[in-house]
Amino acid sequence: MKKIITLAALFFSFVSFAQIKVLETVPVEKLGKVNNNYIQKIGDEYTVYYTTILSDDDDSNLRKFSFKNLNNDYNNLYNIIMGGFTATPLYDIKLELPNNYIWLHYTGNVVPDKATVQFMVSSKERDAATNNVSEPLVKDQISKLFQK
Repeated sequence: MKKIITLAALFFSFVSFAQIKVLETVPVEKLGKVNNNYIQKIGDEYTVYYTTILSDDDDSNLRKFSFKNLNNDYNNLYNIIMGGFTATPLYDIKLELPNNYIWLHYTGNVVPDKATVQFMVSSKERDAATNNVSEPLVKDQISKLFQK
């Protein structure tokens, strides 16, 4: 009987002083993808990963910006980008996110008869002169990226 009580006490001491805890995780969803550009969702936070063609930093070509989907911001961003394609004349749109400023730069002459948009991103935390510019994306690529 003493052995059973001793074993039970040892077992409970291992359980109560264990170093490993199981934490709740949030699934990572990879949404649309175009070339190396993609959108990832973790909980209510969306992260847009884009390939940069022009960067002040030379360490990597993949950059990102993130935002939470508080007031349907994911769909609002998609609608803002798509609305810019139909503007006459095409003009840049400046957006403010929690950690970044984003300019949506539209051009109509990169691909014949098709307007393109580029993300021009600067960080609020770093020097304002630090910019990253994404590759040009056409309207169909934006729809695929946002899974619309």
